[in-house]
Amino acid sequence: MNIQLKKGVLELCVLSVLARKDCYGYELVNEISKNIQISDGTIYPILRRLTEEGYFTTYLQESQEGPPRKYYRLTELGYKTKLELETEWFSFSKSVNMIIKGENPDGQKSIS
Repeated sequence: MNIQLKKGVLELCVLSVLARKDCYGYELVNEISKNIQISDGTIYPILRRLTEEGYFTTYLQESQEGPPRKYYRLTELGYKTKLELETEWFSFSKSVNMIIKGENPDGQKSIS
């Protein structure tokens, strides 16, 4: 998948996963990687920026496999932003699909 296209939707993917459950960074990478190929280095800058912008709070939780893990939890602002981005995404992807299929907004095929 095109890297620029992927970068544009990763913020929504991060917010969507964290809306379902709190995660630590590596766990979040694994969840998203089930559907989109990404690396650790892609997610951590997004987590840092979104935390600074107030979309997440963080807390440490002990781990049996090493040092405590930093978990991310969506704030109210994070949930609100996720819903806004989700609405934009569905509208945008619907429009792109119509263009790809050669359809007009009324569902009719456009003349080529």
